[in-house]
Amino acid sequence: MSANPNSTTISAQALRAWLADIFLRLKFSEEHAHLATDVLLMADLRGIDSHGVARLSGYIRLIEAGRINPTPNLQFTQRKRATGHLDADAAIGLISAPFAMQKALEMTHECGSGWVGISNSNHFGIAAYHAMMALPHNYIGFSTTNASPLVTPAGGAERMLGTNPICVAIPAGKELPFVLDMATSAAANGKLEIAERVNKPIPEGWALTKDGDNTQDAAALKQGGLLLPLGSDADHGYHKGYGLGAWVDIFSGVLNGANFGPWVPPFVSFLQPRADQPGKGLGHFVGCWDVDGFRDLQDFQNDMDLWIQRFKATQPAHGVESVIIPGEPEHHQSEYRKINGIPLVDAVVQDLINVGKQLQHPFNP
Repeated sequence: MSANPNSTTISAQALRAWLADIFLRLKFSEEHAHLATDVLLMADLRGIDSHGVARLSGYIRLIEAGRINPTPNLQFTQRKRATGHLDADAAIGLISAPFAMQKALEMTHECGSGWVGISNSNHFGIAAYHAMMALPHNYIGFSTTNASPLVTPAGGAERMLGTNPICVAIPAGKELPFVLDMATSAAANGKLEIAERVNKPIPEGWALTKDGDNTQDAAALKQGGLLLPLGSDADHGYHKGYGLGAWVDIFSGVLNGANFGPWVPPFVSFLQPRADQPGKGLGHFVGCWDVDGFRDLQDFQNDMDLWIQRFKATQPAHGVESVIIPGEPEHHQSEYRKINGIPLVDAVVQDLINVGKQLQHPFNP
């Protein structure tokens, strides 16, 4: 058992083996089963618990509804030397986004950068997995996706955008890479789900009720409520979060022929896809740059190390131990959980037990 009495700890190795077998039982190919497992497990290792195995039953629900195709025929078209499009054939995004990123890497090897827009896809897990595929090549990686329409535009009172994350992964030299993985809403929907599982209120500024009032109820979205853009209100610049979320939606949806805005097919169980969708499935946008196309790689890495070291040396505010760089807490969490195991709250454990019974592969934490 973990230190938290309401959670159970399982080794990463045991969880990986069980997950891979579950995906095989769902008719994924062996390659796709292991890839989907890797994406989910990275989320749990990095402490992004809302996007790891907690999402598994949701993926199964969409497979059963015919919205996720476990045996997709991925169709990639390279339209220009450094850009292409992937029709994911209703694949799970855990498969389509890494496939597209691999194509982007191949174009970057040749052209110095590569970009792929993806349509006809589904939820792709954590954005960091796809962007970080660039790091072993000393490239800068980038990934975005649109998502379930739960977020109101600045000044609005209607669900129009997803939490629409942005991730950029930048290599360094001796220091850890810079990995910014952020929602463009005040909080990711997964954080509300986690709060609801442990029966805790959410901070003010995350969500509104269906009537437009501030709320701390973690279940507000299921009752018709709205997520707020990053910034939360006019005084704190929520037009900026709205602008970022809209940019992601246009790059992920409009640019690629996927759905966008309120037509994005939702992952959450309390919303259903609209019948008047203008595009195909859900959209992503991934790509990378070769640092060497701008300057000498070693010089860049030296300066990135200096940048990171100087920012980490920032005088901390009162009550703060030290300033950190994006991606640093997730890296340390991953190293810790690889050794000490992954904590799963009771609601997720029960969810996995139910999945195991359904697919005749018991989950025994």
